[in-house]
Amino acid sequence: MQVAGVATPLTLLAVASIANVIGSCVNWALGRYLSHFADRKWFPISPQQMEKASAWYARFGWPSLLFSWVPVVGDPLTVVAGLLRTRFVVFVIVVAMAKTARYAAILWLIDLI
Repeated sequence: MQVAGVATPLTLLAVASIANVIGSCVNWALGRYLSHFADRKWFPISPQQMEKASAWYARFGWPSLLFSWVPVVGDPLTVVAGLLRTRFVVFVIVVAMAKTARYAAILWLIDLI
């Protein structure tokens, strides 16, 4: 099956997952290397989001990154993972699993309709 005659579902899954994981890696780097700019207006995470995500991450650790696919919650979690110095390899593996699972579920649901 091709979606809109352009790409196979597997291609869409790969592109969406890779692009989303790269975006999360940017967030991790923001947390890891640019945290001293957290008070700036352009910083992508508000202090309230940061506090909430930090509390969640401190309580559950790297497994909380399995929720990195969740809108609103996921981006602050990935920034906090960088702030709290989560090993990058662990970060990428867990985030890639979560993001790919989300897009696979969407493709599966679309196929059911």
